[in-house]
Amino acid sequence: MKRWAFAAVLTLAGCATPAAETPVEPPPAAAPPPVVEPPKPADTCGADAVRHLVGRPRTEIPVPLKPELQRVACTTCPVTLDFNPNRLNFFFDAQTGIIKEIRCG
Repeated sequence: MKRWAFAAVLTLAGCATPAAETPVEPPPAAAPPPVVEPPKPADTCGADAVRHLVGRPRTEIPVPLKPELQRVACTTCPVTLDFNPNRLNFFFDAQTGIIKEIRCG
């Protein structure tokens, strides 16, 4: 009889409900990498000083003191692809004559 009682205790012990476990939280998500903006190109030609002319007629483009360092062209006109960081470029719309972009190069 002792064997039967011992077996019953073992059987009941195996059927016992487990104790309530504390829920395991997942590890915190890794922080997203910081947003890195590309560096702004240096204003080597003085474009920032005349950027207010964008949207104005091309007749308001100042007469250059050094023509080799200033270029005026329409947005659809062919231009040379040589890059000169000191050259100031004015690009205007050929139909309206409105300045669309000012940049170095």
